[in-house]
Amino acid sequence: MEGGAYGAGKAGGAFDPHTLVRQPHTILRVVSWVFSIVVFGSIVNEGYLNTPSEGEEFCIYNRNPNACSYGVAVGVLAFLTCLLYLALDVYFPQISSVKDRKKAVLSDIGVSAFWAFLWFVGFCYLANQWQVSKPKDNPLNEGTDAARAAIAFSFFSIFTWSLTAALAVRRFKDLTFQEEYNTLFPSAAQP
Repeated sequence: MEGGAYGAGKAGGAFDPHTLVRQPHTILRVVSWVFSIVVFGSIVNEGYLNTPSEGEEFCIYNRNPNACSYGVAVGVLAFLTCLLYLALDVYFPQISSVKDRKKAVLSDIGVSAFWAFLWFVGFCYLANQWQVSKPKDNPLNEGTDAARAAIAFSFFSIFTWSLTAALAVRRFKDLTFQEEYNTLFPSAAQP
């Protein structure tokens, strides 16, 4: 068995972008990043309407400004979270301590599960508000495709974040095994 912490065979070595891009959790994180851009971009660009008779804009989701605000807030914060954890994915191979790796993976589990929950709430909220929207509020069907796209990509984001959490659980199990192996066979951990 290779020495060092799980995945740390090259700790302190050169950064390998090819290996990073091929990892499933990195791919899922990039997909989640794109989905978050679609959600907040759709709502920001076409989620607000106004009529000639009214001077103020209103949210396309049942005239509920909280629905648009929630979608934008979750989308932007998920975007930033993806960037943060992509940076952690880049830095992860340089972490040589198993305890520090476990902390990073535990935070990934918690944050990914939390975001899966937030996207579930967002999907339910946006879909409900879209369902009860009145056709008279938008007679020309302006922005309907963007509203539906935000709902659809909120739904897809539930699965990408859930899978990211599941992959983090698997990484945590691998780290725990490596830590126990190093405790039982300390001579095998030395190169």
